[in-house]
Amino acid sequence: MAAYLARVYVSLKPTVNDPQGNTIADGLRSLGFGEVGGVRAGKYIEVRLTAASAEEARGRIDAMCDKLLANPIIETYRFEVEDQPGG
Repeated sequence: MAAYLARVYVSLKPTVNDPQGNTIADGLRSLGFGEVGGVRAGKYIEVRLTAASAEEARGRIDAMCDKLLANPIIETYRFEVEDQPGG
């Protein structure tokens, strides 16, 4: 078994209202950042795991995203998996 680190990025689908992003955008504009046209907020998650191969690790992370880390009805996700030497 090898150790892997997955970096997961979750964001709302473009058609879903993002009140948190709107609040951030309003706050930035009120602080003088008038060039801000809009903000979409999301989540960043790191998962450390062991697996027999990088392909297996990617499959497990994909399943984790589908089942818990993202809501596939309103969110999209992408991830990167890298080896962790000495893990």
